[in-house]
Amino acid sequence: MTEVANKVIIVTGGTGLVGQAIKAVVDKEEKDPNEKWIFLSSKDANLLEMEQTEAVFKKYQPTHVIHLAAMVGGLFRNLKYNLDFFRNNTLINDNVLHSAYKFKVKKVISCLSTCIFPDKTTYPINETMVHDGPPHESNFGYAYAKRMIDVQNKAYHQQHGCHFTSVIPTNIYGPHDNFNLEDAHVLPGLIHKTYLAEKNNEPLVIWGTGAPLRQFIYSHDLARLFIWVMRNYEEIDPIILSVGEEDEVSIKDVAELVVKSMDFKGKVIYDTSKSDGQFKKTASNAKLRKYLPDFKFTPIEEGIKESCDWFLKNYDIARK
Repeated sequence: MTEVANKVIIVTGGTGLVGQAIKAVVDKEEKDPNEKWIFLSSKDANLLEMEQTEAVFKKYQPTHVIHLAAMVGGLFRNLKYNLDFFRNNTLINDNVLHSAYKFKVKKVISCLSTCIFPDKTTYPINETMVHDGPPHESNFGYAYAKRMIDVQNKAYHQQHGCHFTSVIPTNIYGPHDNFNLEDAHVLPGLIHKTYLAEKNNEPLVIWGTGAPLRQFIYSHDLARLFIWVMRNYEEIDPIILSVGEEDEVSIKDVAELVVKSMDFKGKVIYDTSKSDGQFKKTASNAKLRKYLPDFKFTPIEEGIKESCDWFLKNYDIARK
């Protein structure tokens, strides 16, 4: 007789950057016979539709949900489509959380972002500051939609006793990222641009001054932390999943690591007519360190090299 898993975990957005990383870590390091993992893609359900969302919950009867699915994009796509980012993400989140409530899911972990924090704030930002003021105007649609998950988590807990929580990662990068030049976040965008500059024997043009500072977390590190949150984190309030403040690097530093990893020998130009976006959004990982004082993060040089190698090896299938 086959033993039935105690936990059935569905991962929305399961074929993206973080979903693929969780799958790789579960398969290689964190396999538990009492857990059945199901990684959903947009082919399984259109989460903008309540009927389709409920149908996928009915089909798999999850006990736990890691909610990664979202409409996402880089700075310039956000600037152009703030309304779409707000409406679509609000719909997706409402459908997923309400289906989880309806099907008596024990725990939901949703993924937020440091870009939801107030534009004008003190640093480092921490989990108590999410709603302290308006987000940066460049991506207010996405930011407000993501903030509402925190509001919904508290409301579902207060009204129905649901264990819905959220995590706030800093800039994520790694294999299976979105390398599309229009939609990509900064690091995968740099990797793809460097590849094309090398291939076409052209200068590498980087938008902005290169001065803004960011904390980057390697996707496999984030995957390990997601699994820990699913199994062990009992708070409703969010938790920031990030490298320390001391590991913050400039976009210029990151560009130089990409250039080195891809052995690019051409000229590098910074197009200062393009927007830099938010200069910094330094996050504190003090809360995470209280729980996991000894967690080891992948050094950024190593993570960027692995990401570049993956992109070169998988160029034909990479999202671009």
